[in-house]
Amino acid sequence: MNYDQSKLNTPPPYYGGGYGGNTVAQQTNAVMKRVYVRMFIGLLISAFCALGVASSPSAMMFIFGNRLVYWGILIAMFAMAIMIPVRMMKMSTGTVLGLFLLYSALMGVWLAPIFIAYRIGTIVYTLFITAGTFGAMSVYGYFTKSDLSKIGSFLVMALFGLIIAMVVNIFLKSSAMEWVISIVGVLLFVGLTAWDTQQVKRLAAANLDPALADKLATMGAMNLYLDFINLFLFLLRIFGGSRD
Repeated sequence: MNYDQSKLNTPPPYYGGGYGGNTVAQQTNAVMKRVYVRMFIGLLISAFCALGVASSPSAMMFIFGNRLVYWGILIAMFAMAIMIPVRMMKMSTGTVLGLFLLYSALMGVWLAPIFIAYRIGTIVYTLFITAGTFGAMSVYGYFTKSDLSKIGSFLVMALFGLIIAMVVNIFLKSSAMEWVISIVGVLLFVGLTAWDTQQVKRLAAANLDPALADKLATMGAMNLYLDFINLFLFLLRIFGGSRD
């Protein structure tokens, strides 16, 4: 959910050549199309990686039976989530996109155990609910005339509180607290989906260098991808009973 706003405070010169003289609406639509296409590609990569690892007992054992590998993946994902937005301006468009796709693959590997913990029917059912909820909130964020900036700031603060609560519950192991965390998580990422969509749309409408616009499309895809994944996981906790 992070964008390097300091780089965009001063409107850059017009780069009409990148859009062939298109209107602001056409320019925005072009960027948003890339956002959703890349997000969808990221989700497909995650799904295939998760299924591939889950279907291989040896891969599951190598990754989740080896603490070095398991924590290495988590640390790599955490580092990339911080590095990509921070270093975006200094990286090429291809590097930014490549890192996002790599991040999607690592996320898929990390999600592989859900195919062991939950029934496939439950996963598919929850996936459809997630897609419908995400789609509705993204459409709202795109078309609403309301300014979601203040709500977004509150949601980001609430996200840190949610992370702290999740860490605390690792030690408490309270099922009641886990249920509350799941409900709050769903509400939080429903709001973040609308906010992130509005943020991407506003930045896409700016008068940007085509190269910067392409990086923005990748970052927007990554932010919405993370909203989708987290929304799915929290919904899965609510709707998905374990296999037994």
